[in-house]
Amino acid sequence: MKEYKMRRGEYLEERIPDLESTVEDYFGPITGTQEYKGSELFCIEEPANPVFEKIVVGAVEYSGKKDKLGVEFHERDPTELGPDELEAAADAVDAKNDFLLEATGRDAKSRRDSMKRKVEDDGDHDF
Repeated sequence: MKEYKMRRGEYLEERIPDLESTVEDYFGPITGTQEYKGSELFCIEEPANPVFEKIVVGAVEYSGKKDKLGVEFHERDPTELGPDELEAAADAVDAKNDFLLEATGRDAKSRRDSMKRKVEDDGDHDF
């Protein structure tokens, strides 16, 4: 599960007031929920795009801190995809990036840089 934070001064519930319908618009009908760190996340068992096997997404709530967006994309093995499904791969990448940009206000480069900083920060502990 990857967790994404919003831009400084922004909140997930302000960026996407109706997360449930936004998730359905991007990925297909929600079929259930899954617990993650005490938060209930939406589960899409049969995403609209055939490249995805399953998607888990939702607000991860932290007391005293801003909520983060938790997302886990389960993708099918590319070697198992037929020619029509391979064409859907570009749409899958676009859907992921567009959704994450709308939710976090950060483009792919900004999200990557943020993840790199987090890994570097996690490695700066003296033992």
